[in-house]
Amino acid sequence: MKIAFIGQKGIPMKFGGVEKHVERLSVGLAELGHEVFVYTRPWYTSPKLRKYRGVNLISLNSWHRKNFDTITHTWRATWHALSRGYDVIHYHGVGPALLSFIPRLFCRKTRVVVTFHCLDREHAKWGILAKFFLRLGEWSAVYFPHETITVSKNLQHYVSKKYHVRTFYIPNGVDLVEKKSAREIKNFGLQKNNYILFLSRLIKHKGAHYLIQAFNSLKTDQKLVIAGASSFTDKYVDELQTLAKHNPNIIFTGNIKGDSRLWNELFANASLFVHPSESEGLPIVILEAMSFGLPVLASDIKENMEALHGGFGFSFKNKNAHDLREKMEYLLHNPKLCQEVGASARQHVSKNYNWSNIVKSVDALYREICFEKKALRSLKVKKQLSN
Repeated sequence: MKIAFIGQKGIPMKFGGVEKHVERLSVGLAELGHEVFVYTRPWYTSPKLRKYRGVNLISLNSWHRKNFDTITHTWRATWHALSRGYDVIHYHGVGPALLSFIPRLFCRKTRVVVTFHCLDREHAKWGILAKFFLRLGEWSAVYFPHETITVSKNLQHYVSKKYHVRTFYIPNGVDLVEKKSAREIKNFGLQKNNYILFLSRLIKHKGAHYLIQAFNSLKTDQKLVIAGASSFTDKYVDELQTLAKHNPNIIFTGNIKGDSRLWNELFANASLFVHPSESEGLPIVILEAMSFGLPVLASDIKENMEALHGGFGFSFKNKNAHDLREKMEYLLHNPKLCQEVGASARQHVSKNYNWSNIVKSVDALYREICFEKKALRSLKVKKQLSN
């Protein structure tokens, strides 16, 4: 099959859960023998890079502004895709899904799929108008495509209850990788088991401010690593640095490139991973931390709890810095418990969130909807012959 991915910033992944999802999925499908095309943005992926691990890359410009970057790129990619003869056009995210009606209208032979990654309208960085269009994007994501994928059971339940539409649950995934010893992290004054890790884009709904507030009142020799960078959120980053300015044990690393040695070292050598997010889909970063056998402490929102359900992590009350401090203190004083839960979590994600199985599930969905298309075409031919 000839498959196009639209909506992501690009691959190989530098930052962003959707980008990691698309990278793993596109590479996996290419390895299965499909002809895969990923539309990229030049500020994220170099236009000179035309191919990545068997995946074809098509670079198109976008209007690189917070409210217009995604939709302008999706617009260009969609119209470009119409004449390419794709069997499947796969949109990622509810924002890009707004334009998924175009191939339905003008390219009837192509099957359209949307992956519903998260409730983007709940993210604090968006204004009223953007949230309106993201809500409209939700509606588009479930009614325009031939099929909709939800990456968590909570999202699947949400769509079923709100829109009365059946979706396919195919989660995010992880790969188990070899852990790297402490080398590059020493440049930040870090050693094995002497720091708590937060790794995410520095966006308000990710909750880094709760973590810094909690850590400032925590009596510990551990350090706190805030690994990530702004995403059109420079003002928020300034607020975080102001919160942390009197605490020399809080370290900002800037953006960490996914799958780099530094990325690996940060996960492999931390004592605890904390994810205080207010809103998620199914957070890949939690699954990644679990894949390293790292104990995870996350806010008790449904999406985080879905990943940790079954005793594979720890939780604190969402938006509650006091409860977060108490839970961190408890876990830092119980390293044996953390080690046992982390080891169980690693086995759990290997079994239930394995990228190999996820790629096969998406491949099966593509084949099903494309087979239906061929079956209908065959039925029409038979009717014409019988007439």
